[in-house]
Amino acid sequence: MTQLEKAKRGVTTEEVKKVALEEGVDVETVRSRVAAGKIVIPANKNRKSKIVGIGKGLRTKINASIGTSTDIADILMEVEKAKVAEQHGADTLMDLSVGGDVRGIRRAIMEAINLPIGTVPLYEAFAIAIEKYGAAVDMPEELLWDVLETQCEEGVAFMAIHCGINLMTIERLKKQGYRYGGLVSKGGSYLTAWMLHNNKENPLYEKFDRVVEILKKHDVVLSLGNGFRAGAIHDSTDRVQIQELIINCELAEIGRNMGCQTMVEGPGHIPIDEIEANVLLEKKMSGGSPFYMLGPITTDIAPGYDHITSAIGAALSSAYGADFICYVTPAEHLGLPFPEDVKQGVITARIAAYIGDMVKLKKRDRDKEMSIARRDLDWHKQFELAIAKDEAVRIRSERQPSAEDSCTMCGQFCASRILKGMFDNEIRNGGKC
Repeated sequence: MTQLEKAKRGVTTEEVKKVALEEGVDVETVRSRVAAGKIVIPANKNRKSKIVGIGKGLRTKINASIGTSTDIADILMEVEKAKVAEQHGADTLMDLSVGGDVRGIRRAIMEAINLPIGTVPLYEAFAIAIEKYGAAVDMPEELLWDVLETQCEEGVAFMAIHCGINLMTIERLKKQGYRYGGLVSKGGSYLTAWMLHNNKENPLYEKFDRVVEILKKHDVVLSLGNGFRAGAIHDSTDRVQIQELIINCELAEIGRNMGCQTMVEGPGHIPIDEIEANVLLEKKMSGGSPFYMLGPITTDIAPGYDHITSAIGAALSSAYGADFICYVTPAEHLGLPFPEDVKQGVITARIAAYIGDMVKLKKRDRDKEMSIARRDLDWHKQFELAIAKDEAVRIRSERQPSAEDSCTMCGQFCASRILKGMFDNEIRNGGKC
């Protein structure tokens, strides 16, 4: 049975207990929300990994995506990137490799880290089709099912599967006059080309029950992929994106009723004034399924700094109720990310998710502790509370002040040093301590 099926029967699994302990949430609350499909736990039966809960009432989780391209397929670098992502606090990792030994790369990553691993099975299926048959559009349908089954058996914990693309969605894309930014999802583009070339319905939509049965067998979380997500601000929340969202929300409910853990993916490029509406639509139409936001990137004109444009979107997404954020690195739109890009992407996304959780979960005690530590010039405590402790320590160590308890920003004009001790009586007598 899946975590969902066990929870529906009133069974409190060890995974549920671990999530409750990690999050500081009542065990029964977690179990009941897993049973309702409002929390998912990506924990494939075939691979031991870190237990992570995603969904209602839990901390917003961060995914780091890595993987080879047809231009750069360095397995050692991908393993290093996976380790960097885990070291700097990613909650999950997606391997999106399309170049080189795709299966070998995935296995090496799984052996190197303890995080739950996600994939987009279409990538491997089309990569095999190109190598074996010469073109992605010549992929035999059965190859797709073979890849799904194999990845589940290997221990993949969650899969982004493009079930919401169908002939009606493509027709909607045509009627609205295509898009300013085109289609930017590799899986969505290849699948659309396959459908148009072969004049066939999407097998992942047409045979959705087969998708669910394969994933259920291994308790893999189905992440309903956003293949028609907007890749440009002027395409955000357009008719085809909403069409796919409606289908995905319907399928999330169907999959959930069949006993499969499901979540829904959200848009890529979106201005900040549309984020709340997107979260609200997904939550209402899916019955509260966890929402996996890709980015979201909030302007199109900042290549090299898209980890910042997405952090703005991620913080708002989290605050409005998104449950899972896919990081963006400084290399977005420019090239394959390297290990340092992964580090920056993870840390930036973690900060954004924390800011959102300050609103969503009303958790601000850590900020109060940091304020007191700064007031009291307690540098050790400040470093312990910092999201990126190593970076904070590095910056301070490179700028040593003349007075050990101050910093070189103000030196002798440090506001906290000037008043240090003058309000101790007020603090002791019921003040802010």
